Amino acid sequence: MLKLKYHPHLVECGTDEAGRGCLAGPVTAAAVLLPDYFQNELLTDSKLLSEKNRKLLQPLIEKEALAFGVTHIMMEEIDQINILNASIKAMQDSVSQIQTHLSKKSALSASKHDKLKLEHILVDGNRFKPLPDLTHTCIVKGDSKYLAIAAASILAKTARDAYMEAIHKEFPMYNWKRNKGYPTKEHREAIKRYGITKYHRKSFRLLPEQYQLDFNTSKG
Repeated sequence: MLKLKYHPHLVECGTDEAGRGCLAGPVTAAAVLLPDYFQNELLTDSKLLSEKNRKLLQPLIEKEALAFGVTHIMMEEIDQINILNASIKAMQDSVSQIQTHLSKKSALSASKHDKLKLEHILVDGNRFKPLPDLTHTCIVKGDSKYLAIAAASILAKTARDAYMEAIHKEFPMYNWKRNKGYPTKEHREAIKRYGITKYHRKSFRLLPEQYQLDFNTSKG
């Protein structure tokens, strides 16, 4: 059973990313602030769930969460600042969306129950850069230990999958609706045959070294 809180007395959100190891598409992060009464036996690390169950959980999380944020960092920025920095930035931006939501809600309401201020971040993994006025705890495999991180993993994964399914229609030969941009054999064979697109991360090793990749044949 996943735990609800790391610090029982702090207002605490969880954050996670999806798509860090992909060859194409954005890296996507989400942050989720759950209510103290939240429970769900199905919710766990998105990688352990079927696509059907992720899609079932997404609207439930969005409805039950006190606040959430989702951020795409696109391919050009990944190539500029590297995937680690892009992943952290996506998580930071998603947390900032929660802060903005809570601030607006507090300003519009006279109820003390709407005066929440985010205090702590649970981060999946072992790297993060601090945000002003917030503490954070990095937890390796946190998406299988804490509900808020698991919820963030669901929103990040479903948002990114939806993006990849949309751009699949533009370049169906890469079958992104199935591989979601990950380095499958099928995806790499398509890169070898058709070259790269505007959605590919040019700073990544897109093909094994024995293959020559002509970057001048980029599409789009």
